[in-house]
Formats: sequence, structure tokens, C-alpha cells
Amino acid sequence: MPQQSPLEVPEGDPFGPHNLPYGVFSTAGESRRRIGVRIGGHVLDAGAAAAALGSPYAGLLGQSSLNPLLAAGRTAWRDVRRALTAWVTDPGHRPTVEPHLLPLDEVELHLPYEVADYVDFYASEHHATNVGRIFRPDGDALTPNWKHLPIGYHGRSGTIVVSGTDVVRPSGQRKAPTDPAPVFGPSVKLDIEAEVGFVVGTPSELGRPVGLGEFEDHVFGLFLLNDWSARDIQAWEYVPLGPFLGKSFATSVSAWVTPLEALDAARVAPPARDFPLLPYLDDSAAERPGGFDLRITVSINGQEVAQPPFASMYWTAAQQLAHMTVNGASLRTGDVYGSGTVSGPETGQRGSLLELTWNGRDAIELADGKRTFLEDGDTVTLTAWAPGTDGTRVGLGEVTGRIVGSRQE
Repeated sequence: MPQQSPLEVPEGDPFGPHNLPYGVFSTAGESRRRIGVRIGGHVLDAGAAAAALGSPYAGLLGQSSLNPLLAAGRTAWRDVRRALTAWVTDPGHRPTVEPHLLPLDEVELHLPYEVADYVDFYASEHHATNVGRIFRPDGDALTPNWKHLPIGYHGRSGTIVVSGTDVVRPSGQRKAPTDPAPVFGPSVKLDIEAEVGFVVGTPSELGRPVGLGEFEDHVFGLFLLNDWSARDIQAWEYVPLGPFLGKSFATSVSAWVTPLEALDAARVAPPARDFPLLPYLDDSAAERPGGFDLRITVSINGQEVAQPPFASMYWTAAQQLAHMTVNGASLRTGDVYGSGTVSGPETGQRGSLLELTWNGRDAIELADGKRTFLEDGDTVTLTAWAPGTDGTRVGLGEVTGRIVGSRQE
């Protein structure tokens, strides 16, 4: 009986030819980094396959980073994806393509792009409301500006790390409301933020805002993102200027970037808006809905603790991009921006331990003991999928990180 080809992906596999996310990998035998495309349980060496097939895209795909492909623009993204789909589905290409497939467990995955700037938003009404109720129980849960603009902050691009990288517990100043003075030491309220990230491909000109309708011209794709948060450090430092050391120590991202085109069937309308939006944010007449129906799962040490629904996000990625550039700030290839914590209306849909434990009041029951915030040795994993065409699922891979002890006691 002939051996089954790695290209014969089982029906229902979330990483079939309808998906084809991009990554960067190396092998034990050759440390050189290469662009890979995931198909089932294998990685296609895209550059080698392109060269073997005599493809005009061999130059773009034969790189050590996705950045040249990102910078090539939307037409190139579409054409390269069509070529890759043909390579993995046309039986005539099989003899040329199959030698360039490697099992996933035989490669090392790397950060797939060179990060330029990093911005993180705060776009879930459910998350923002929960946080407001925790810290302002006697006041309004949402700040007056929240439903008029996507709130965000500029993060630290140099500490974005690929999934699987250990996260060192950060140290810093912290002060409880009842403490007479701040103390220095490792964070005792280390948390996660289950998010979705977007990576910019085509740059923009300084001084020229990017409109809502230009989102797909500039954003290449999306991925899972965990914005680790030291809640005690953040609580002491963030007034009046916002997050700093409590956020900047690590942000983990998936090794795979899913092209926007693979998520056409997952487009959904965002929640109804409560206030009229200013013209640059008003998406009521958009040709396509700006939300994405992404189903996220959060697990700690292999045990599921939450299922945040991305479809419930109040602000869309297109609105975030428009707001980020409305003052004339330019985009650069490799810019990353995060959605902010994804949370839904139900307790089991909260995307942070701050919410799940109500700031430590209610412990989570895990098989190895109770948790309010993360302990050394804990591993957090985010996974997700989106509905595809004809009942398929589009897998978004995973982002994982293990907590190790502080290096500053």
C-alpha cells in the first residue's frame, strides 16, 4: 500500500490548504532561518519549493524573515498565497514540493518578522467594565472617553518573544493601598492577557492618516498574543501616564501568522455602538464587517480556564489602525498592535486572571492546586480557531510561555 503524502491533509484539519499560515523555522542540521508555511502536521520550506518550481516569488520566500514579503504589498500577498495553494493542492506539483516538507516536530520555530513598533489597545467592553468595577467600585466602570476612541498605549517592541520562550518573573516597585511606602521585589500578581495581534506589512507616509477602508492594504495578517502583566507593579506606576514596567518585560506571540484572506468567512459585525462615532472611526457604511469570529481558549498547565470570544470586541482592528494613525503617525513594516484583553460577558469568558479571580478574591481550582495569579513553573497556553468556508476551521496555532523565577531578588 503506497505511503500517504503529507499533502493529503485529513478532512477537517484546521491547517489544511484553506489556511496556510506563515512562519520562520530552522532545523538541527541547518541553523539558517527560512520562511515556512504550515500544512497539516508539516512545514513547507517555501523558499526551496519556490526555487525548485522556478517561481517568480522565490526571492520573497527565500528570506530569513517575513518582512520582505510583508513590505511587498497586498497584490503580492494575494499572488503568493494563490501560488502556495496551487503548490500544495495540484497533484502535478507533488514530486517537486514533497521533498521540501518537514515534520513540525523536527523544526525550531522563530519570531517570524522583525518587529518595528508595538501598540496595545483596550478594546473589549467586557474587560474594561470588569477592570473598572474592580478598581472603581463606587464610580463609573468605563471612563468617559472609552466609547468614543480606541484607548491604547505604546509598548516595548524589543521584548516581543515567540511562543515557547520562558517568561522571567519581573521585579519592580509595588505598593498596596495600605502600605506606608513602596517596596522592591518580584511581582506577586503576575497575570496574562489573552489577545489577538495584527502585523503591518505596507508602510504609510508620515503625516498621512490611514483610513478605515485601507486596513486590508496595510495589515498582512493576525496571530495570537499574550501580553503578560505584573498587576501589582502596574497598579503603583500607571497613574498618571499609564502602563510601563508592569507590561514591558515580555509579550508572547504565536509563531504563525494567518493571512487576512484565510479569515474571510470569519468576518462578523462588531457589537452595536452606543454613541455616534466621529467620521474617521465610523464604520457603519463599511463594505465588509470589521470584526472576526475567533474562538480562543486559555489553559494553565494544560487545564482550560476560559474561552474568550473575539467577536464581542467593541473596537475593530480597522478602527484601531485608523485611530493609531489619525494624528499623522506613520506605519512601518513589522509594526505590531494588540487588540487588548479579549473577554466576553460570562465568567468563563474572561481573558485575564485579574478578572477570573476578581483581583485575587476568588481562586481558580487547578488540578495541582488553587491559583489567584501565576506561580513559578506555571505554563500558560492560548489556542484559537475561526470558522472557515464549507464548515472548515481555520487554526490560529498557539502561544505558550512558562513562568520562571525572578532574576532580581
